[in-house]
Amino acid sequence: MENRVYINNLSVALPNSAVSNSEMEELLGKVGDKKSRARAVILRSNGIKQRYYAIDPTTGEQNYTNAALAAVAVRGLFKDQNDLASIDCLVASSSIPDQVLPNHASMVHGELKNLPCEVVSTAGVCLCGVTALKYGYLNIKAGESQKSVVVASEIASAMMHARNFTGERQHKVDLLEEHPEVAFEKDFLRWMLSDGAGAALLSNQPNTAGISLRIDWIDSFSFANELEACMYAGGEKVDGSLTSWTAYSPQERDQQSIMAVKQDVRLLNDNIVRITVEETLKRIIAKRQLDKADVDYFVPHYSSAYFREKVYQSLVNIDFEIPFEKWFTNLTEKGNTGSASIFIMLEELFHSSKLRVGNRLLCYIPESGRFSSAFMQLTVV
Repeated sequence: MENRVYINNLSVALPNSAVSNSEMEELLGKVGDKKSRARAVILRSNGIKQRYYAIDPTTGEQNYTNAALAAVAVRGLFKDQNDLASIDCLVASSSIPDQVLPNHASMVHGELKNLPCEVVSTAGVCLCGVTALKYGYLNIKAGESQKSVVVASEIASAMMHARNFTGERQHKVDLLEEHPEVAFEKDFLRWMLSDGAGAALLSNQPNTAGISLRIDWIDSFSFANELEACMYAGGEKVDGSLTSWTAYSPQERDQQSIMAVKQDVRLLNDNIVRITVEETLKRIIAKRQLDKADVDYFVPHYSSAYFREKVYQSLVNIDFEIPFEKWFTNLTEKGNTGSASIFIMLEELFHSSKLRVGNRLLCYIPESGRFSSAFMQLTVV
């Protein structure tokens, strides 16, 4: 008899105090001491009112590492910190870990200092949180683990800070450009991304008191065979292909902000919803025999309120309409925390007293990296 897998608890870590729209540029810094011309337009479109940054508001310095913030979220899963010793598998993932090497999960394990256990990290952008969850889920389902912890974390502010673009701007000044500024594909993301971590405790037994979330299935698809890279860092897009940062000299990396996170906004708008909703979900509907009437809560991760109506319309297009009253998101208050977003949404819903035994949750996690998407079904028990 195969093991069933349950989420027994969820925890989040949001660094420092909430940052309003008017405070963002002060904390992230002005590139070349000039206000961003794109900021106001992007904020009106994305609908985010506040977010969190791992930046000390007094000193302006980063006061959490990615691994440290992930560890805070993991510790929040346990009332008794001695229970950290019961973890036999730690899966920790992030779009942009603190370092290239060693493995991000090893760094989180080092922060936690719990007993030796299996540690794994999955790579990716927004999807790496749910691929980490799938590893933990399959590990327990196969009987290889009894208690797994999965954590996804992002410190986007470290990449979005103005200091990362100083070299590029000065290079453009030196070239006597009339209006030196950060290219839109870089400036766009400075006002879209924020910091946070979310963790889940998994086991093969539901809680003896209170609710648990049974993981019914997790399905993901990549469409990299059809589309070029859309969101990337550590490379430069040349004629539709990515050239690695290793091909550039240190000076070129500085002058072109090669390590910055960039977004091909045209490619994003043309493809993200069609691919990650319609093309993905119609495959899953056929595979899982899904019925829209069975969905009690739709938990969508989208980067901007701009995509809310577009996601809804895509659901309608494939005859899988889910009315807005069934949707749950906290993008406005918690910001877009990338791979951690699905955990941060589920944590709030899990502890909200809204869920009832038998409720089914359909979760949607898209990724624009090179266009991938995941859907997951959870049942309240």
